[in-house]
Amino acid sequence: MNKSELFTELYKRYGAVTRARGCFLYTKKGVRVTDLYQEAGRAILGWEGGSAFTLFKNVLSRGQTGSFICEEAPVSRLQKAVSELLAGDRIIFCFSSHKDAFEAGLSLFPDETSFYRPWNAQNEKIKINRQAALILTPPLPWAENIFILALDTKRIEENPDKLLFIRNAIKLPFALEVAMTRSIYNLIKALQERQEKDWFIYDPVLTKYWNREGPYLFPKVPKDNYTDFALHCLDCGIVISPDYNQPSIVPFGADRGVFTKLKNSPFEY
Repeated sequence: MNKSELFTELYKRYGAVTRARGCFLYTKKGVRVTDLYQEAGRAILGWEGGSAFTLFKNVLSRGQTGSFICEEAPVSRLQKAVSELLAGDRIIFCFSSHKDAFEAGLSLFPDETSFYRPWNAQNEKIKINRQAALILTPPLPWAENIFILALDTKRIEENPDKLLFIRNAIKLPFALEVAMTRSIYNLIKALQERQEKDWFIYDPVLTKYWNREGPYLFPKVPKDNYTDFALHCLDCGIVISPDYNQPSIVPFGADRGVFTKLKNSPFEY
């Protein structure tokens, strides 16, 4: 199942999504659906976007929507935010696909390219501040596919010709870059606030179907049964990741009652 198929099934059951807040989708038929997909992590801080979208609207209102230079600093605010998140100086490039970002990282550092997920124990194992190339999904609830490749500045300065190998990088519209920058700072703040206690409370229901690592849910359900499981969850008012290899995410702040239907109507596998 892909994302388009998942959302088509959501529409068939509950109608169009008319509002999204926190980890919830509100539909035309008056149903509140709990979102564990969260746009593959882009909505991990909540669908409303908070101050990130406030800044986005402010920049749009100033008409900074052209291709002109909007920022004088030699290092962009987005680059500074990413460097703070990853605890080290980084040079960043943006890509419109996961594949392009990954290939660019591998072309420079084939043995030192990894993926960054907030609240993931794997971050400690790979020692993110020492990793030469890290790919991250910005925590901005935006449907477009934008991925950031963050390169260790010192390693690049030692061999600047490496940057000649980068292909398919894109320039973000300034308004979107401003919003993305704020979303990174919002994530830095949330990293200090959200803890294990915010996720394990759902374990009695969720760990029957997933292995949980922090807020991330990796399926125990066999791959051959996963599409049927995703549709069963939709019937229970829950949206999960349509991709077996993309983890679902524990719904921060949701009442445990959102899983009552799944508890009372278990999926057999």
